[in-house]
Amino acid sequence: MRELSRAKSLSLITFLVIVWGVSWPIYKIALDYTPPLLFAGMRTFFGGLLLVVLYLSKWKQIRWKENWPIYLISSVFNVIIFYGLQTIGLMLTPSGLFSVIVYLQPVLVGIFAWLWLGEPMNALKLFGLILGFLGVAAVSTGGLSGHIAIMGIVFALITAIGWGIGTVYVKKVSHRTDSIWLVAFQCLIGGFVLSAAGSVTEGWSNIVWNGPYLFGLIFGTFLGISASWVVYFTLVNSGDAGKVASYTFLVPLVSVICGTLFLHEPFSMYLLLGLALIAVSIYLVNRKPKMNSLAS
Repeated sequence: MRELSRAKSLSLITFLVIVWGVSWPIYKIALDYTPPLLFAGMRTFFGGLLLVVLYLSKWKQIRWKENWPIYLISSVFNVIIFYGLQTIGLMLTPSGLFSVIVYLQPVLVGIFAWLWLGEPMNALKLFGLILGFLGVAAVSTGGLSGHIAIMGIVFALITAIGWGIGTVYVKKVSHRTDSIWLVAFQCLIGGFVLSAAGSVTEGWSNIVWNGPYLFGLIFGTFLGISASWVVYFTLVNSGDAGKVASYTFLVPLVSVICGTLFLHEPFSMYLLLGLALIAVSIYLVNRKPKMNSLAS
């Protein structure tokens, strides 16, 4: 896939960070009116279904016989593990701590892409990724208190590893399948599995079909799932997976700012510290090394 222009990359990154950032408080409100697994499964499945409807005219690009293993593997890592364990883990662990662990993902993507894709890695880039993780930790400090279950931490770690593997895997197979059909099928398969699990462990009668729930479901279907995953994989497939992942450090920052403005959650100076660390991190990860040419 050809590289995107700088302007287009920045606009897509901005869209992705804002959508994923505001989705956390939107989903948090919606979850007061719905069981978590059913909510995750429904918005993911409907997001995939939306892409199928919109992209149906190009159905020949599906190539199901040769690509179904790719769709299945992607759905396991990017939907079933990511959304399923995230939903369960958040019930066992404070959201701040959980998000800190999950956002090990950009660090893991940088390392996995270096090991499996041969993307460049140096001490400065690795230091930048670690700084970004520390920035997320600073932003999320307010949520680091409360009951902590060991299994919640385990689920958060598996979530981060699964998302990291899923991202690098999609980059590795990007030349073999259409990215939109990949998103559509990973969402359909993963959404079906999560909905089925929710049907067994939760109750459909517990869903309250009110405005906040419907807004969360519609937002998730159109923007939080379908559009954002297409944008994310477009960015990953067209450039350095580690660099793209580094920008997701901004997602918890946007989420906390939205929570402060709209949910009246407390503001902390740690927010400013986190912003500074994340900004330095993104600069270091995306900084192009200067060529050292010695004049003879």
